[in-house]
Amino acid sequence: MKKLLFQFDTDTHPASFDTVVAYDGGADQVIGHGGLTPENVRALVEGTIFTRPPKEKKNTAIFVGGSDIVAGQALFNAVQSYFFPGFQVSVMLDSNGSNTTAAAAVAKLAVSGVLQGKKAVVLAGTGPVGQRAAAMLAQEGAEVTIVSRKMANSEAACAAMQARFNVDVTPAVAIDSDARGVAIQEANIVLATGAAGVELLRPEHWQNNSHLEMLADANATPPIGIGGTDMMDKGIARHGKIIWGAIGFGALKLALHRACIARLFEDNKQVLDAELIYKLAKEMA
Repeated sequence: MKKLLFQFDTDTHPASFDTVVAYDGGADQVIGHGGLTPENVRALVEGTIFTRPPKEKKNTAIFVGGSDIVAGQALFNAVQSYFFPGFQVSVMLDSNGSNTTAAAAVAKLAVSGVLQGKKAVVLAGTGPVGQRAAAMLAQEGAEVTIVSRKMANSEAACAAMQARFNVDVTPAVAIDSDARGVAIQEANIVLATGAAGVELLRPEHWQNNSHLEMLADANATPPIGIGGTDMMDKGIARHGKIIWGAIGFGALKLALHRACIARLFEDNKQVLDAELIYKLAKEMA
């Protein structure tokens, strides 16, 4: 029986990236649906849970994606609300790579140094990856700050992570690279999760910072987020700091994403969100 993965996306068009990784992860067929909301997804969910006998339901799974983590979480919750005993399929949330990218980055930082008790700053951290990474760092015992150009956005992201993960994250504002340089002056760990092609820090903002121990940058599109680093950096030392570039930890992100897809087809009761995905990332790192 074919392994069918239904790609439920909150954006108009399901992400081609997620489609490719779904096939690489073991799906025999990927069926994409865009523009989905909690209000219009019910019929699609029912189509997945009523069609195959109990022993074959493991061959159907749902992947929730899109660019908006808030919308994705709402859709993910709605999908599960239509399940009931004997009628459910495995489901995964990874809006804009939020869980897999964040989990890979934090897992690599965790094997490179100590997170417990350290001051961690997530730059441009109000997006899907930044929010989830901030929560994972906080769960590891770090003192985490999310930095954004607008305080309202930073506050909203921190509130969302407190509500979802029961972690305390501090909001902060920095309107330009110099301000971000000031924001990381006391940091031990910096994770940049900004938009593609935007330099968040220049080399002089971090190279001589004696507090900094580790940096990671999720941006692989030139110019990358942390100037003076390389997207290929794999835990190498630069100016006395351990550096992870987007491609450097990206191999783990892709392997993790594929492993999660494969796991969806192990049985029909998998629920893959940040917690389990991060646990798997640490095992793989």
